[in-house]
This record gives sequence, C-alpha cells and structure tokens, in this order.
Amino acid sequence: MSTEALLRTLRTELDDGGLRGSFLVRDLRTRRELGIDPDLEFPSASLVKVPLAAATLERVRLGELDGATPIDVRPGRVTTPGPTGLTRFRHPARVAIDDLLYLIMAISDGTAADALFELTPPAEVTRMLREWGVDGVTVRHPMGELADTPAERFGPGEIHLAHSLAIRAGTAGRGHPVSQLDITHASSGSARAYAGLLEALWRPSKVDESVAARVRELMAQNLMRQRLSPDFWSDATKWSSKTGTLLNLRHEVGVAEHADGQVFAVAALTESRVPAAIQPEAEILMARVARTLRDHLRTH
Repeated sequence: MSTEALLRTLRTELDDGGLRGSFLVRDLRTRRELGIDPDLEFPSASLVKVPLAAATLERVRLGELDGATPIDVRPGRVTTPGPTGLTRFRHPARVAIDDLLYLIMAISDGTAADALFELTPPAEVTRMLREWGVDGVTVRHPMGELADTPAERFGPGEIHLAHSLAIRAGTAGRGHPVSQLDITHASSGSARAYAGLLEALWRPSKVDESVAARVRELMAQNLMRQRLSPDFWSDATKWSSKTGTLLNLRHEVGVAEHADGQVFAVAALTESRVPAAIQPEAEILMARVARTLRDHLRTH
C-alpha cells in the first residue's frame, strides 16, 4: 500500500472509532518520519512529567538540588477513580527527590509531581526546554489543576456528562470553557513537539547525557502499560514511555528500541468523541494506528 493510501485508511479508522489525533513516528537514526496531523496541538496532561523530570535532574546535576533531600508531601486524599500514589494517601509522607521522580514516571503520581513543581515551577521547566532547543512543548501549570475538572463534580453514574461537556464545548481554535482543555491555558504540545523532546533525550543534544540517561531509565520503568505498550513491547523491543489522560484525552509518547538496532520515537495524542471514561477500544485503536505507522516506516 502506498503511503498516501495508508494515511487515508488510518484517518478513516480513527474517525470511525470516534478519535481525532496527532501521531508521529520518527526513526531516530535516519530522522525519517511518518505521521497524521503531527502539528495538531493538544493539552498535554501527564506528558509534562517527562520535561519536569528532565528539568529536576538538570538542577540536581548543577548542584542546585540534591536528589537525597527529603520533601514533606501533603496527602492528596483523592477518592475518585484514576489518581495514583501519594495523590491517594490519607496522611503526610516524607519522600526524597529521587524517589518522587520515580513515582511521577512509574505510576504518574500527580501529588509527587506537584512537590517537584514547587521546587522547579512550570515556567522554569519551559525555559529549560527552550534552552535545550525543544520547541512546541509548553508547561503552564502544576498537576493539581488537572484534579479540578467537571468529572470531579459529577457522581459516579454521571461521568458521561463531564465527557459530553469536554467533547461538545471546544472551539475551532482549540479553546475550551474547561480550562484544562484550552491549549492557550493548559500545558500543551503536539506529536511533533513531543517526538522532538524524545529525540533530545535519546540522541546527542543540548540535554546533558547523564540527565537524558536517567530520564530514559525512568521512562523504561513506566507501569502504565495498557495503551501503546501491547503493540510495541516484546522480548525483542524495549519500550520506554509516558502516558497522559484527562477527560476525553488519551496520550502516550515513547521510544521503541529494537534488538536489530533500530530506534523509533512514537507520539500519539488523541481526543475521543465518545462520552465514556473507560474506552478500551480507543486504547486499542490508537495503538494499532501508531504501530501501523511504525511498521510502514520501518519497511519502506
């Protein structure tokens, strides 16, 4: 199948499945790439934990922070489905910076991320990204803001109402009355922008190699493996990634390192038109599209 025919088919499959997305697969050895609307910008949700980790580790490298420093963390006390780790704790905890980094990457702990954002604010994380030559990824707020969406105001049997609002209230210019979904207010990025960040972490760049190596290690320890992982993770492929989820948004960015030496950055950012919180079909579809793009790029 030609590349043009493949992209038409994949766009149709996404539309039939109720998804709109920004996808990009990039060969990190040759920089050849293939994508679907790769410059379409989305709110980043928990994807921002990747630049947060890199910025924190850079400050540790410079001696501005000590990874062994214990941080007193207030309990999140969240009881709604979804959040993990310290965000669900009922009592205060004392956790070292290094261990907070593990929590934000392995289980996407939002409270742990906000403890790190108190040390390195969002504007500083964005400034460091620009110094590294990473454009298009912008960090605008801590994670706590993501916990105050319409989903938290409805009962368990009414969650579809929050998703209906998320789906129907957006504007053509990517604005939204739900501030967390408005790309001018929320942390944001596109598939191309996040692929650029992954390339800066996996290939020689302005990011110090010791910092990049530790971020790669943390991403490999990600335990959220329900989305793209089934199509990329195997005995012959190392998959290192970070997911992001918010209302009708489902994202994942990662790098597939194959035993034959091929290395691909994969970025998939999507929004669903289906007003439901649990959508395994959407997870399967976005993974299949990303895998098909990678397979085509790998063999052509």
